[in-house]
Amino acid sequence: MKQTDNGNYRWVICGLLFFATTINYIDRQILGLLKPTLEVEFNWTESDYADIVMIFAGCYALGYIVFGNIIDKVGSKMGYIISIIIWSVAAIAHAFVKSTLGFGAVRAVLGLGESGNFPAAVKATAEWFPKRERALATGIFNSGTSIGAVLAPIMVPWLLGTYGWQEAFLITGALGFIWLIFWWIFYEIPSRHKKVTPEEYAYIHSDNEAGDGENQAPIHWTKLLQLRQSWVFIIGKFLTDPIWWFFLFWLPSYFATTFALDLKKPSLHLAIVYSATTFGSIAGGYLSSYLIGRGWQPLKARKVTMLIVAFLVLPIILAQFATNVWVVVGIISVATAAHQAWSANIFTTVSDMFPKRAVSSVVGIGGMAGSLGSTFFPLLVGALLDYYKGQGNIGAGYNILFTICGLAYFLAWGIIHFLTKNMKPVEESLKVL
Repeated sequence: MKQTDNGNYRWVICGLLFFATTINYIDRQILGLLKPTLEVEFNWTESDYADIVMIFAGCYALGYIVFGNIIDKVGSKMGYIISIIIWSVAAIAHAFVKSTLGFGAVRAVLGLGESGNFPAAVKATAEWFPKRERALATGIFNSGTSIGAVLAPIMVPWLLGTYGWQEAFLITGALGFIWLIFWWIFYEIPSRHKKVTPEEYAYIHSDNEAGDGENQAPIHWTKLLQLRQSWVFIIGKFLTDPIWWFFLFWLPSYFATTFALDLKKPSLHLAIVYSATTFGSIAGGYLSSYLIGRGWQPLKARKVTMLIVAFLVLPIILAQFATNVWVVVGIISVATAAHQAWSANIFTTVSDMFPKRAVSSVVGIGGMAGSLGSTFFPLLVGALLDYYKGQGNIGAGYNILFTICGLAYFLAWGIIHFLTKNMKPVEESLKVL
């Protein structure tokens, strides 16, 4: 018999996760938008900027594994509180930095704090949604990365022009503390929440998974690393996260150098690019959820959606041949939207394959892998752009990078497809470890 759904409080929770992720990306994106101002203020080269991005990514990687374990122990509510306090304090601290070294230090703390967002959000989604809705819920909260990236090119230039770069960091950094008030008031796991009806609680657990996971011991990360299911997520993140970080931290500079875009003014071009990612995140989650609703197995639905996504990213290789800025905006918009569709599905594979007591830990391990890839990729980006800038042809560096972007998703999908052949359920695999 089809499960009756009489209650929608879970979507309030999804909304909270969406706003947290939006703030997370505003605080992250602001550095890329202030880059032209800060590189004059602090005399940065492309490699200096790449080093600062690398420091952030390295600490983000470390924070992922730490927070993944912490959140599975203390729960999604308290884990999120710890994470957002750390990253909001660090975001505000940027306003008081007086040197390049200081920027590296505050970005390091920001990376540590921001790493808790996705382990907590994915765990909360697993606690509040049945499998048939998780990709859609993940797509919605993950679209906060897109909204944050859309709002930042509008907010930050205005704040910069009206007040200054220090005030831009102060104001955006304070947003996390506002969100924290609502999280404290409105969030709790379903079994303890007074707003959840018995019918909605039964619907949330209609996949016959065990409770909310609060009374189950987490699985140690050394065991998780022995499972093929873990490597599906690890490989998927390692190969594709660096591409999104390139889109996030270098697209403003790309448009500024290639098409003379003035980053001291609100940017319609960047707003369109990052707005497209919102559509991609929700559409990617909707498509796999739709296929599951049609009777497909969850993993098959995720993989087919991700293969479609890989084809959609491929045309970014052609951006090098376009001379009209709006054609480039269109090509890059499709690629960034496709990445977010990929992200919504790769995150959901974790809650599909793993019990709730292991979700944050696996997201932490995979997130660390993605961040490690994002730590080293900026070294290549910085070296390429500095070399070709010295040759008077920085566009050639971007052309190489766009080619890498176009091929990365096919490589990741091929490895994931190989790993998931004849894969046993996680609990069955754990019995032999």
